[in-house]
Order: sequence, then structure tokens, then C-alpha cells
Amino acid sequence: MPIGSDGTVSSALSGLTTQEAERLLQQYGPNAVPEEREHPLRTLGSQLWAPVPWMLEAAILLELLLHKSVEAAVIAALLVFNAALSFVQEGHAQRALALLRRRLAIQVRVRRDNVWQRLSSESVVPGDWIHLRMGDMIPADVRLSDGSILVDHSAVTGESMPVDAGPGATAYAGGMVRRGEATAIVTATAGRTYFGKTAELVKQARTAGHLQQTIFTIVKYLVAFDVVLVGAVLGYAWWISLGWSEVLPFCLMLLVASVPVALPATFTLASALGTQELARRGVLVSRLSAIEEAAAMDTLATDKTGTLTKNELSLEKVASIPPHTEADVIRCAALASAEATQDPIDLAILAAVRMRSMDLAPFLVRKFVPFEPSTKRAESLVEHGGETLRVVKGAPGAVAALTGEPLLAEAERLAGEGYRVLAVAAGAGQSLAPVGFLAFLDPPREDSGRLVHDLQNLGVRVLMVTGDGLATARTVARQVGITGEACGAEQLRAGIDRLATTCSVYAGIFPEDKYFLVQALQRAGRIVGMTGDGVNDAPALKQAEVGIAVSNATDVAKAAASVVLTNAGLGDVVSAIETSRRIYQRMLTYTLNKIIKTLEILLFLTLGVLFTGTLVVTPVLVVLLLFANDFVTMSIATDHVSFSRRPDRWHIRSLMLTAAPLAGFLLLFSLSVLFVGTNVLRLQDGQIQTLVFLTLVFSGQGTVYLVRERDHFWRSSPSGWMLASSLADVAVVSVLAVWGILMPALPLRIVAGLSLAVAVYLFTVDFLKVRIFRAFRVT
Repeated sequence: MPIGSDGTVSSALSGLTTQEAERLLQQYGPNAVPEEREHPLRTLGSQLWAPVPWMLEAAILLELLLHKSVEAAVIAALLVFNAALSFVQEGHAQRALALLRRRLAIQVRVRRDNVWQRLSSESVVPGDWIHLRMGDMIPADVRLSDGSILVDHSAVTGESMPVDAGPGATAYAGGMVRRGEATAIVTATAGRTYFGKTAELVKQARTAGHLQQTIFTIVKYLVAFDVVLVGAVLGYAWWISLGWSEVLPFCLMLLVASVPVALPATFTLASALGTQELARRGVLVSRLSAIEEAAAMDTLATDKTGTLTKNELSLEKVASIPPHTEADVIRCAALASAEATQDPIDLAILAAVRMRSMDLAPFLVRKFVPFEPSTKRAESLVEHGGETLRVVKGAPGAVAALTGEPLLAEAERLAGEGYRVLAVAAGAGQSLAPVGFLAFLDPPREDSGRLVHDLQNLGVRVLMVTGDGLATARTVARQVGITGEACGAEQLRAGIDRLATTCSVYAGIFPEDKYFLVQALQRAGRIVGMTGDGVNDAPALKQAEVGIAVSNATDVAKAAASVVLTNAGLGDVVSAIETSRRIYQRMLTYTLNKIIKTLEILLFLTLGVLFTGTLVVTPVLVVLLLFANDFVTMSIATDHVSFSRRPDRWHIRSLMLTAAPLAGFLLLFSLSVLFVGTNVLRLQDGQIQTLVFLTLVFSGQGTVYLVRERDHFWRSSPSGWMLASSLADVAVVSVLAVWGILMPALPLRIVAGLSLAVAVYLFTVDFLKVRIFRAFRVT
């Protein structure tokens, strides 16, 4: 049987028969990652199941119960608008799995029925014999039987160095064969492979979004305030024996007035405009919530290979053994190398020869033996000046055995610094003498050091997470400016919650380690960004609040990430953070304005009923107020603002405390206008309602400009769109009031006088606002 009772594979080299393969395919399933899709209607429905939609749905129900179908239709339109705007931005969650599945859809050389044939990778089963050659992607986890290959696992495990694999060695699905040829037996397919387990982690990963939490907290405070006021009015109504037909419309008005109906849409609009700005800079955002999360991001866990580094070997150090020089070491190593092998080490050596303009023409290579995993060396026979030289390069231990010289101490010293070390020897005939050592490293990108410095200046803690060894990780971290404790994978697994917040460098990390590290950081209250480029990074990219795929990332990584960079390097991450923090400042303005206006309106309407016994504004005007205030002020999404130097976090309690005194000042102003209109101007009841409506609109627009600048309002200028929207809003409602459309008419002189009074009020309160902002640290 191909699969033993103990789970081990035991198949003859003749391969499986068609019948055996079909039976195993039934048992293990196709060699593909199953794709899950959520029905679009379910996705759309989820947009209607949240705190703000609940309040709107309750308002619609109450409007219908009171037979106010027009108002119900307007609120329903607002509900659909919010849901549709958010729904358009969804649909990216399943793309990662789809690309993982597509990545496995390759052709494989499989031996079936004692014949080699090409089959789809989906039909490969445990027990199949496959043949691998240079350039092939490995379709499943395999154990090599004969031959040798150089396997690049960087996209799967994160290890920057390709590894040599010979008989008995394991190669993982998703790896690339860089050199050689081998026959192997399949040991695991689909979700049971190393690659497939990564796909399962991608399925499990869930970004902990904070936008809904923020909105829910705001709604919670406003609803609590709303309930208190409704209770007060119900008690008053019971005391004076008011009928339900008079009380319910007021309660409905309070509910509609307290719903931050445009808040989710404004967040979405501000984020969408931010994505357009970032796209012009080469940053593509696939999940809008990442924009809001990036403003609060305080920790960036970055992959090393291909992200901070170039993902290509470079000759970093040369140590010669007298009487030889460094040039002799490089020259001898080059004579034992060949570009045709495409071995990364050979290519790095030959690149060093070209960079130093070394002339190899006088040396004639008569025989070249490529690197052989069994001997751990490559060698050449070279003619020069009438002499025949034998040149060897390879593992220090293997070369030391040939020379009889103690070479390991120097090699271990270089390896301890994080380098991959080769020894070089040369000599006439069978006599070999050590020439020196070559130390290789995947070097940092030129912009990595500046990036780390800029991120730290923005208050972002930078971590390096890599599959490479501890020594290599420390060396690269030191070169790019990442300081702090370094720990290995075993240490991390033993105390992940403690070490997640104490270490800065994590080495020997597997894909699941990255995923669990992100989760541990999130449990510690961190807002986490994760950068990466390989399949191995996909689960962590999806789990992080801000998953960032670099320009050379695999399709799988790009699909799992919420941000994709199109320019080389990570430099655009800084731009993304700055843009996100600008968006935060805009949304802070909108939210603060909404809280102030809501507190003021709820108190004003309640006191109006308690003092006058009638509604000071009609339900129709309250609905119109949603458009005149909430939706017009969505233009804040275009405002000119600066970004903060530290991560931004939503502190709703602090905002409520800041808004309360400002709402109190505004309430006094509104009550003063009501008093003047009633007792000085002696307006009719309908005109009083129009006056109140205009007061709420004018002061609402003015409050936006009061709070948009944390210092005095004249210190910065608003955007043209924002200013134009406000002027148009004031002009439209003024025309409606003067002409008596949807409300009783008011004389133009009263409308003009009201606008002047609002301006004087705002200028006066601005001085108090600055002190209040400083007291509650609103920045």
C-alpha cells in the first residue's frame, strides 16, 4: 500500500496505478486549497446589522407607526445609502484563498502506471512519485529519493538563503527549484502541507477592526443621554397629562436627532478620498478600514527577506589567509563558480568580480564540478602560466578536511555575526592550501535605515520578524537601526504574550509564529501593522489591522494584505501613515462637531418642550436638518489639515468631556435666540420653528470651523470644497426660509441678523475653545 498504517509513505518507484491514485484522491481530496465565498446578500445584510443601522431602523418603524411615510422613506434612503457605500468596499476577503488555490494549479511530472506523464497538481496524491527540475514550483510536500536540488523556500518559510536538498531531504509546497534535478515522493497535499497550513491560517485570520467599536461607543453615549431626556419628558408628560399622540413625535425627533447617521458614510468617504491620494503615490488600499487603523498604528512588524533586505545574496566580507590577499580569495572563488548554474552564491561572487573589475582572462578553466550537496563543495581545474591549479570552495568543514588546516574558528566567528560563510582553497595537484573565507548576507535595502528612523520619529515601534537565524537577524537589525532585545522562535513560543512587547527582533520564525505574534500584540492593546512579501506572510498580513504587501510580493501576500505598495521598498509606508493621520484629524473634527451638535439639539428640544409645552421644531425640519448639517459637513473629508507626530487613538470619553462645555455655550446661544424670537420679535409659532431650524443649521456649520482648528480658527484655511459646501448650505436654507418653502417664511432681515449673531458667538467662544482643547488634550 502507498500509505502505511502509521501514516508513512511506501510506494514503489514504478509509481501508483490509476486506480490507487483515484482511491487516494477520494481519501485525501484534491491538492488545492478549498475556496470559501460569502453570499453577496449576506455581506450586504451585515451592513444593516450594526448600532447606527439599528437606530435608523427603529426610527423608520416609529415613523410608520405614526403614519409619517415621507419621513420614513427619507430615513430609509439614508440607511440604504450608508449600507451601499460600505458594501461597495467589501469583497476582498476571499481573494487570498482564491490566489492560493490558483498558485497550486500547475503541471507536474508524475509517474503513474509505470509511465512518466504530466498531470495537474490538483490530481497529485500522497504516494505519487514526481520529478523536479530547475525552474519548477514544488506542488506538494515531498521527500527526495535521488538527485539533488537547490530549493528557494523564501516565499514559504521566510528563509533568505536557498537550501541544498539531497536524498532524504524534505522540500515544501510552494518552494522553487533554483538548480539541479531530483525525483521525490509526495508526503502531504493541500491543507496538510506546510503551504496549505499557511492557507488555513489565512482563512482563520480576522482583522480586529476598530471603526465599528468607535462608532458604537459614540452611539452608546448619545443613546444614554437620549434615554435620560426621553425619561424626563415622559415624566413631565405624565405629570401634566399629555397624550401619547403628542409625546411620541417628540421622542421620535430625539431619536432621529441623536443618530450619527452620516458618521459611517463620512468615515468611508474620507478613507476613499485618502485611498485616491495614496494611489497617486503608489500605495493601493484594498480595505478602507486600514486607513483608519494606520493612523493609530503603534507597532510595525516587518519581514526581513525581500522587505528590509534585497532578497539576493551579496558578498559582504572577505577574510584572507596570509600570504594571500582578499583579491586572491575572490579570484579563486570565482574560478570555482559558473553563471550557468544560477546558484545565488556563484552569482554574488561573480558580481563582486565585476564590481572590482578583476581580470580572469589569464585563467583557463579546464574542468568545473558544480556544488554537490554530498561533498558540500564545488571545484575547478584551472590552467595559469603553464601550471594546473585545483581550486575548491565550499562549507568550511569540508574544505578544512581537504587542506588539513584548522579553519573552523574563523568561520564560526563570521557565522556568529550572521553571515553565511564559505572557505576557499587552492593548490597544485592534490595539495591544497587555505586561501581565505567569503561571508555572504542578504543586504539591507538602501532606504531601510531611513525608513526605520522615520517610523520611529512618528512614534511607531519597528519589529523585525524573519525565518533566518538569530545571528543573521541581529546583524541586519543593527544595520537598519532596529534596537532592542532579540529572541528566537522557541523563546517566543514559550512566552509569547511577554516577549511580544519586549523583543524587537524575532528570528527562526515560522508562518504560524508570525500570525500568533500579531495576535499577541493585539491582545496587549497594540494596533499592529505587518509587512511582508511571501506566502508565509499571508496569515499575519490578514490578521494585522494594517497588512502591507511590498511591491515584489507574491499574489497571495497582496491579496491577504489591506495595503499594497507598488514602488520598491517600504518608503511609502511613511506616506500612508501621514495620510491616515490627516484623515483621523478630519474625522476628529466631524465627530467632535457631531457630538457637540447632538448634545445641544437634544437638550434644546427637551427644554423647549418643558418650557413652552410645544415642539420648537417640526419632525420634517429635524429630518431636513440631517441633510443640512450631517451630510453637508461630509465635506470635512476634503479639509486641509496636518498630521500628528504620535499614533492617533480615539478617546471618546475625552471627546464627550470636551464637547459638553462647548455644547453648553451653544445651548445658551440657541435658548437666547428662542427667547428673542418669542418675547422680543414676537414671532408666530410656525416662524419660531423656522427660526430655530435656521439657528441649528447656521450654528452647526459654524461649529465645524470652530473645532476644525485646535488653535484659533483663523490659524489655517479650510479646503475650497468644504467652504463652498457650507456657503451653499447656508444659502439654500436661507432661501427656503425667506420664501417659505417646507416651513413658514421669515423676513430677510431676521435671517441676516441671525447669521451675524452666530458669527459674533463663534468668534467669542473660540477663545474659550482653545483653553478647553488644551485642558482635555484634544490634538
